[in-house]
Amino acid sequence: MDMKGFQSYKEQSVNTMTQGELLLLLYDELYKRLSQAELMLDQQNFPVYEASIERSVAIIDYLDSTLDRQYPISKNLAQLYEYFTYELGRAKIGRRKEVLTHVKSMVGELRDAFRQAQKSGDSGK
Repeated sequence: MDMKGFQSYKEQSVNTMTQGELLLLLYDELYKRLSQAELMLDQQNFPVYEASIERSVAIIDYLDSTLDRQYPISKNLAQLYEYFTYELGRAKIGRRKEVLTHVKSMVGELRDAFRQAQKSGDSGK
């Protein structure tokens, strides 16, 4: 498959995903970027480390922008996203692995909770 065909396939895959699947995809990507940041910090590859943090913050900003603010859980998630962004700023500036690891752990727990909710929703059909 050539690159153009692959890009078309990716776009079609994303366009046919449910909201839950897209949410999990975003959380998986966020977790992957945070893992990459940890690895790059260990390797002292600071440009890639900083780019990984910046991409993580962009994903968090997107997640925050998609919240439906009429639900109380959205307010809680917005506060959590704000906390993640703040902490990642600290991790980026101070190159603090413990802060990065803590945020990554929280993102992983949140991702797993959404994954479990998605499975529960699917089994209820």
